[in-house]
Amino acid sequence: MEEKTQYKKSDFYYELPEELIAQTPAEPRDSSRLLIYDTKTKKAEDKIFRDIVDYIRPGDVLVINNTKVIPARLYALTEHGGLVEFLLLKRYDLTKWEVLMRPGKKGKIGTKMKVCDELSLTVEGITETGERIVNFSFDGVFEDILSRVGTMPLPPYIKEKLEDQSRYNTVYSKVDGSAAAPTAGLHFTEELLRKIRDKGAEIAEVLLHVGLGTFRPVNEEIITDHKMHSEYYRVDERAAEIINRAKAEGRRVIAVGTTSVRTLESVADERGFVRACSGNTEIFLYPPYKMKCVDALITNFHLPESTLIMLVACMTGRQEILDLYKYAVEKKYRFFSFGDAMFIV
Repeated sequence: MEEKTQYKKSDFYYELPEELIAQTPAEPRDSSRLLIYDTKTKKAEDKIFRDIVDYIRPGDVLVINNTKVIPARLYALTEHGGLVEFLLLKRYDLTKWEVLMRPGKKGKIGTKMKVCDELSLTVEGITETGERIVNFSFDGVFEDILSRVGTMPLPPYIKEKLEDQSRYNTVYSKVDGSAAAPTAGLHFTEELLRKIRDKGAEIAEVLLHVGLGTFRPVNEEIITDHKMHSEYYRVDERAAEIINRAKAEGRRVIAVGTTSVRTLESVADERGFVRACSGNTEIFLYPPYKMKCVDALITNFHLPESTLIMLVACMTGRQEILDLYKYAVEKKYRFFSFGDAMFIV
């Protein structure tokens, strides 16, 4: 692995033809392609995602993020009739949220807006990075209103309409709160999870509510100057017990997605053991960081110069991940949220 400790964002750039950006999810979920990469032998194999069961060993622990994406994109009218789009990012209490608002100039403190007859809001504050703190007034149950008037917050590079909204959630999603999907988990079906358990692997569930901070572009040239937005996480006693028993016995901990990595590495000690806890994390992982808890990673292909490709590079080294991405482009893998996956072992 490279010795360099200070990288520029351009060190994580790669060329991607636009036609390789997946616009729709694979059908069925586990029919997407899978690039297996062994960091010891440097060998890459082209498979189908459901083949992953052949690479799972008895005793492995898969760590999944059971967050659920909410229909977080809303539109509102100002008192003067201007249209405003906003995205729910983080819930503070029953009525108060942090939101991303466009155009921001219409979100002055004190501004009132109406989403629908049952839902209105008042802008109460502005964060350091320009997000708005809003207070909602509603008649009924907030989640029910949201399910009717909100839409799934698909990334801007997905231009096609998503016919089945459930496809932007994993089959194991449980806890409402994310503004984006933990996309590595989108490939799993109930049947595939059953086969993995039948192979003798365990599954541990953690929670990280994915905010836009994970996907926010790195604007600073020196990556260490980039500041991550905080995201809420939770590791319960059961998950900690499963993971720690595996670490103690030398079994593999396999993170499903970068959000699971961020959760585990936020709470792991130097030996890789985790504690049951909850809180907010701003962890930013980039080479030459060595994973403490995570032994292997299932992940999608991420945007050039993003914090996500930087995180994945911790598993392989910077040049290796760029070489793998170049290989994936040549083999015409599908990229980003609805794209194909990698299994780095």
